[in-house]
Amino acid sequence: MTTTPIFWTAEYSAQKGPVQLAMYRKRLSAPAPIEKPLPVLFLVHGSSLSALASFDVAGPAIGDYSLMNYFAARGFDVWTMDHEGYGRSSRTEGNSDIASGVADLRAAADVIVHETGQSIVDFYGESSGGLRAGAFATAYPDRVGRLAMAAITYTGKGSPTLGERAKQLEFFKTNNRRKRDLAMIRSIATRDKPGTSDPNVADVIWAYESQFGESVPTGTYLDMTANLPVVDPAKLTAPVLLIRGEYDGIATEEDLQDFFAKLASRDKQYVVIPGAAHSLLIGHNRFLAMHAIHAFLTMPPEVPLQAI
Repeated sequence: MTTTPIFWTAEYSAQKGPVQLAMYRKRLSAPAPIEKPLPVLFLVHGSSLSALASFDVAGPAIGDYSLMNYFAARGFDVWTMDHEGYGRSSRTEGNSDIASGVADLRAAADVIVHETGQSIVDFYGESSGGLRAGAFATAYPDRVGRLAMAAITYTGKGSPTLGERAKQLEFFKTNNRRKRDLAMIRSIATRDKPGTSDPNVADVIWAYESQFGESVPTGTYLDMTANLPVVDPAKLTAPVLLIRGEYDGIATEEDLQDFFAKLASRDKQYVVIPGAAHSLLIGHNRFLAMHAIHAFLTMPPEVPLQAI
């Protein structure tokens, strides 16, 4: 018989000028005055959901989908944040594009240093969250340890979903928010490959997200349809994991392999999760993805080659 850990949680606020950013933290126990620092993992959400709906979903009817739980149970100090215009963060006139997300992460990094004393943090981001994390890593390479990027788009080449989304480009250019309702969230579970996800998870997510209304910013959609590439792999020096679901309709195999080949880092891995679609963490095979991320983040250090 196994028991579910009881986690310690806390909430914080980062300040980006006048914008207040809600931050969330989870670990096995409260920080002690004298303790060995835990590895810090920061989770970066994507275009349509706020932080806790992305990374802390669990319930008796669906089971545990929480990436925060998974890594906190394994000894990580896990953080995440609602980007500008999402969740409990300030709702502004901005569109919360990738560049705005980098500024958000810079503000959050200062809070993490203050609370943990650690300036180097590991990152996981999914979809546009992976682009936010990657762009942050190129702008602030000294703040990033290991970087896991899931379901990202490099050039968008061959993506059927982005092709359809591009038909709304004029709307994304002229509107800073777009509709995001229960039907849209349900479509995430069925869009790429019906059967890869439990549709009931969408209802649980919406039960949380509905408190924030039926709209989210358009910035990442605009970037992913008109401004790619937004991350230059040749400038990514951190160790990188690229991870993709087998049936992903946004991040194509060809596009990610091109990105992978151009990475500056030689410490790099490319993993495909079978039976998974674009949104890895709501899928039936989410634990395969979680295992791959954990294995990457806990890799032993490289042994330098000895001169002969």
